[in-house]
Amino acid sequence: MKTDNKNIEPVATGNAAEDGTKGNIAERNKEMLTFTYVEKGQFALVRKPIPHIINPKDAIVRVTLGSICTSDLHIKHGSVPRAVPGITVGHEMVGVVEQVGSEIANVKPGDRVTVNVETYCGECFFCKHGYVNNCEDPDGGWALGCRIDGGQAEYVRVPHADMGLNRIPDNVTDEQALFVGDILATGYWAARISEITEEDTVLIIGAGPTGICTLLCVMLKNPRKIIICEKSEERMAFVRKHYPEVMVVKPEECKDFVMNQAEHGGADVVLEVAGTDDTFRMAWECARPNAIVTVVALYDKPQVLPLPDMYGKNLVFKTGGVDGCDCEEILRLIADGKIDTTPLITHRFALNEIEEAYRIFENRLDGVIKVAVKGN
Repeated sequence: MKTDNKNIEPVATGNAAEDGTKGNIAERNKEMLTFTYVEKGQFALVRKPIPHIINPKDAIVRVTLGSICTSDLHIKHGSVPRAVPGITVGHEMVGVVEQVGSEIANVKPGDRVTVNVETYCGECFFCKHGYVNNCEDPDGGWALGCRIDGGQAEYVRVPHADMGLNRIPDNVTDEQALFVGDILATGYWAARISEITEEDTVLIIGAGPTGICTLLCVMLKNPRKIIICEKSEERMAFVRKHYPEVMVVKPEECKDFVMNQAEHGGADVVLEVAGTDDTFRMAWECARPNAIVTVVALYDKPQVLPLPDMYGKNLVFKTGGVDGCDCEEILRLIADGKIDTTPLITHRFALNEIEEAYRIFENRLDGVIKVAVKGN
């Protein structure tokens, strides 16, 4: 990829395959609008050529709706060393398939699809065991919007598209499906690996977008009690309004509250979704002995594991990133009315307004939870 941190030029993502592709993008040499990682601390609207099929397992998707993830902010702030300056950011999106490579069988041009945050081949050791975040392919894992051009753009090239694209049911809108490939997949994965039973008291730390998606997926497990810890008054009010059966507590009161509500000296399961300076310690302190602590959060700084302090608790830690291979099941649950993430979308913007969308999202202005960015 040709980049210049001071003056990024439009970057082509490859040449069109000479044969074997299906579908057609009008005006193939037309440029598109993208939101691009220039250098640490700087994103910018940049025009680039529309991407072309490079590999027979690729698909080109016209992005109809996207969003901003906290992980995008981590890239901006330099907390993702593997992120490549010059790439188009964005990994939360839905769209319409415009073109597919010759080896694509599961989707066709015209299909409405969700795009998985992870690229995975489906064939390596990790993929065959369901650990798709650790796919051994060069583009495996979190590539879109990190190491290769992502979806805060009009079009995106999706490698291994048979694995990474899922058709959206006809009765599911773009807004209903928007978070399937990333934060909802994260919440579903976190709830699945946490081994939650109907007898459990579950603590979720953080009521941001991923925390709410985790909450929705934990609720599918029907635990005895759910407690969510959040410091923002606006987000606490959001939880109380939309999920009145969930108990809400502030961080400074969390440990005592959990001890009073739980039966065995702490929560049976703790899911840490906040990723702040104090929440890792809070997670294991609020867990009962022999509990499961699932760390979903991405931290800006290293965390201390004080083994002498926690030695006798015999805790089981499970950590991310997400293995996002449950998107088809999540779409079925949405179609059946069992998951609804649309209340999270509090603000809507056009792609050419994305800088304002970032300003509001990054600074948590105007009660924002998630933004939707309309493509074309």
